[in-house]
Amino acid sequence: MRKTYCEPGHDTIAAAPDRERVVLRGTLRTVTLRPRGGVPALEAELFDGSGVITIVWLGRRRIVGISPGVSMQVQGRIGCHDGVRVMYNPRYELIP
Repeated sequence: MRKTYCEPGHDTIAAAPDRERVVLRGTLRTVTLRPRGGVPALEAELFDGSGVITIVWLGRRRIVGISPGVSMQVQGRIGCHDGVRVMYNPRYELIP
């Protein structure tokens, strides 16, 4: 799986720097509705063969097309919350 997502112009999750704009590709392993501070939040685990990152869409209960097993590309900045690498409200594109 790792070769599939490691292409020029895309970072690997393991090597992606924090707090800089990155483009990641991978497959969603889990998708969960988990409220944060009383606000609905859709959380997903993105896996690319090198590592895992949590993707969070704040204020969303569900997004059409976002489900476990879906391949996607996300763009945004990586932060850290409670020791977990997180990307909030990224731009995303589903990969067929």
